[in-house]
Amino acid sequence: MNTWALLAFWLKPNPLKDIWQSFLLIAHDDKLLSITIVILGLAVLLAVMSPRQRVHVRVALVMYALALFLMGLSAAPATLGWDQATKTLHAAGLLLLGFAVVKLGSIIVFDVVLCLTPLSPPRFLRDMIVAGGYTGAGLWLLSRVGVTFSGIVATSAVMTGVIVFSLQDSLSNILGGLVLQIDESFSVGDWVKIEQTAGKVKEITWRHVAIETRNWDTVIIPNSVLIKSQVLIQGQRSGQPVQQRRWIWFNVDFRVPPTEVIRVVTDALVTEPVEGSALDPAPNCILMDFKDSYFSYAARYWLTDLAKDDPTDSLVRCRIYFALQRASIALSVPALTAFVENRDEERAKIHHEHEISQRLTALDLARVELFREMNDQERLKLAERLRSAPFMKGEVMTRQGAEAHWLYILTKGSAEVIVSTDGGVHKSVAVLHAGDFFGEMSLLTGEPRSASLKALEDSECYRLDRQAFDDILHGRPEIAHYLSALLARRKVEIEAVRHDLDAEARATMMQHQQKSIFDKIHKLFGLTPTPPKADKLV
Repeated sequence: MNTWALLAFWLKPNPLKDIWQSFLLIAHDDKLLSITIVILGLAVLLAVMSPRQRVHVRVALVMYALALFLMGLSAAPATLGWDQATKTLHAAGLLLLGFAVVKLGSIIVFDVVLCLTPLSPPRFLRDMIVAGGYTGAGLWLLSRVGVTFSGIVATSAVMTGVIVFSLQDSLSNILGGLVLQIDESFSVGDWVKIEQTAGKVKEITWRHVAIETRNWDTVIIPNSVLIKSQVLIQGQRSGQPVQQRRWIWFNVDFRVPPTEVIRVVTDALVTEPVEGSALDPAPNCILMDFKDSYFSYAARYWLTDLAKDDPTDSLVRCRIYFALQRASIALSVPALTAFVENRDEERAKIHHEHEISQRLTALDLARVELFREMNDQERLKLAERLRSAPFMKGEVMTRQGAEAHWLYILTKGSAEVIVSTDGGVHKSVAVLHAGDFFGEMSLLTGEPRSASLKALEDSECYRLDRQAFDDILHGRPEIAHYLSALLARRKVEIEAVRHDLDAEARATMMQHQQKSIFDKIHKLFGLTPTPPKADKLV
């Protein structure tokens, strides 16, 4: 096509040319070029600074693209003189343009500017402000097309009644959400109980509150229902850490003194706190009620991780069970249970001999270093004095510095020997296994415990009191030489770890300790003083 032909085409009437010129006029009047540059620049900047909001930025760009399309489309009926269609399409484009600006503005304010400050407004407030922005854009559009505000007010008088009547539930939810945000009774992250629903608050919106339960469910409660219900905020007290008191119930027979049960259970829970329980307030045990054939007790502790209520309760119940077992306190049985057993002296004697035989077989006292120098008759006397003492994993079996007049023989499980140094550092000295014993120093000399022991797994022990040794030592005092040498060696091993002693210092301490322990044994048991003999353990 030559130049003359192009000129002729341009000069003759052309509908596309008229539409384009009409669109350029609309774009000039609405300053679309400047708005487009600003919106595209903001979109790129927000996509870089706030990657998580790229989806919302993309929505704003789509709305703006539709706005441009409708404005361009409005130029077509303008060339044909269809003014009403032109105004309608142009108004729709302006409305979408306003919505796109509000959308980008909300991202700038809430996801960029406020992220640089310590302020963190709730989602509900953001939704209300954005909704107000959309409403403002609609009013601005109405003013552009010639609708006066007096006309809007006159029309809204009737419309408001219709809207309120038809959307009263939704409005109730919105007002309820507004009250929750203003009142700040609870917030996201709090543990609450609303009627039969208990869980963690996940989200508070203008319509509902979302609660995540411990069963991995999410419960949606409308705000209109919530503001009429009683809400229990779990584990919260002003000025205190988040923790909740838990109750563990158990029953013990009347024949056991309540003070003994309370002491045993409280010591078990306080000595080594259960994982997930608070140190302050300390756990305790109380007598709650008198039943038909038993006392009803409750152990109370404070839960620090509200998500782990049942698992922590289970650990506390295990701790209580093992503590009662060690103290030979049985949990109560139903009052109507009847035990019938034919008992006589001969049967009791056979049962006793069988039990002692089992202890000797299980322990093999001849192989235990502490009893190696004793004869069979002496070991039999010791076996008759043994009492069962079970411990659960993680429980402190004895504590450094405590005064106790018995020793333990480990028959099952393992235990860690821990020594506290002068600097407050806790050192692991050794690990005891089945056949080992501990607490002999306190038993034979009356000294406080020199180390702590902690059960590494569920363990079983036999406990032996001082009276058993009293009979044996008075019958054969020379055993004191062997015992003093054995105790001295074990004490030096602990002191060497605590003070980093060299070989020479250990030898010197060994001689001194053996004589000192020998004298203490004689004094404690009231034996006739005899000079200690050199022992192969030295």
